[in-house]
Amino acid sequence: MTDDVGREAHFVQSLERGLAVIRAFDAEHPELTLSEVARICDLTRAAARRFLLTLADLGYVRTDGRMFSLTPRVLELGYAFLSSLSLPEVAEPHLERLVAQVHESSSVCVLDGDDVVYVARVPTSRIMTVAINVGTRFPAYATSMGRVLLAGLPEEELDAYLDRVKLTRLTPRTVTTAAALRTELRKVRAQGYAIVDQELEEGLRSVAAPIRDRGGLVIGAANVSVHASRNSVESIRRDLLPHLLATVAKIDADLRIANPRRARHRVG
Repeated sequence: MTDDVGREAHFVQSLERGLAVIRAFDAEHPELTLSEVARICDLTRAAARRFLLTLADLGYVRTDGRMFSLTPRVLELGYAFLSSLSLPEVAEPHLERLVAQVHESSSVCVLDGDDVVYVARVPTSRIMTVAINVGTRFPAYATSMGRVLLAGLPEEELDAYLDRVKLTRLTPRTVTTAAALRTELRKVRAQGYAIVDQELEEGLRSVAAPIRDRGGLVIGAANVSVHASRNSVESIRRDLLPHLLATVAKIDADLRIANPRRARHRVG
């Protein structure tokens, strides 16, 4: 049974709005005024003030009287989920060995709605203008790990994704049509890996391969990311891909003996 705006009867709108207030803060907006939070969340100033002060009372927000910002305590909200996953725990030692071999950064992502979210990362150097940490999100369509994860979706889920996603041009190379993306995903599915050349950010190339559970389902993706000035697409395929595929095979093997109840790692 749903209410008059199509929500389920159990839906708590105040919880939705409180979470929206937390999400209003990001890397580009680490501090916000009351008016800015109200505008971003489409709230009245009075409502935004109540949510912010409640979050401050709970320790999730701090304020100097004018500017508001999140506190490290918000990490508790995601920690229970991330710490319960076997995938980051299993993958990280393998990523460390891979990075030592290829001297490039490596990460593991899972799919969360239309984005990829990083659940493990071993950096070797800073190659992007934005810092990447566990919890960082990027649009799936423009990333090598996202394409691996999308290629692993059942056909009906992929169709629904392509129907709803807005393919924004992030660089001149970004694929921006559903037909072109579907063609790329067919290629990824057939070859078992994805290479993305400067579609998320100019100067960034990456290669990714799927991580599978004991039933063969794609539950995550691992990548190696490089600067375009140091590695061509051909050298990525020749020099990095074999190491990545070997690493993913070892992660898959470890996951096959992990707790089967913790085998699926896609968010949401």
